[in-house]
Amino acid sequence: MDVRRQMRPAADAAARIVLEIPRDRLDAPTPCPGWDVRALVNHLILWNGRGETAARRQPVTGPGEDHDFTAEPGWAERFGEQARRTADAWSDPAAWEGNTSLTGAEEGMPASFIAGIVLGECVVHGWDLAVATGREPGLPPEVVEAAWEQLVPTAEISRKYGAFGPEVAVPEDAPLLERLLGLAGRDPYWKP
Repeated sequence: MDVRRQMRPAADAAARIVLEIPRDRLDAPTPCPGWDVRALVNHLILWNGRGETAARRQPVTGPGEDHDFTAEPGWAERFGEQARRTADAWSDPAAWEGNTSLTGAEEGMPASFIAGIVLGECVVHGWDLAVATGREPGLPPEVVEAAWEQLVPTAEISRKYGAFGPEVAVPEDAPLLERLLGLAGRDPYWKP
């Protein structure tokens, strides 16, 4: 599968999910222990923006992890615009070459690994936000397949650095999204 082609559909799905978040649900719990909807939205907005700078090899600028994007008018619409810019940046084949960084670290990591993080954030956190607010995520099957291809080889390193929780056992014959969520340390059957 050409993962590069799935960056935009993943961004579009995440943008739709964020746009549909009821404002009265920002304090609701999510499948991410200790994170409410607001904290998870802020995380997704921040790191998706950094995904664009990583693809374009630009310096990291702007607010940090303590910034509340949801306190600003039009935050959901701006996330949709940002997510599309990030996906478009990763559509350039040159973005996938060499090393880059989400944090501005000089040595960076393989660009394909960083792109996988960006894609995975849209899928996993998109799912987190959808189920936390009582919605179906509506993730396209091709996007889920691309995220699976990116996450399988990187799951253990992601777990080592705290990006994923412990793997949740999911039946081998479960739908691919459920297996992907279990791999990412999510309980695919979580309810608010």
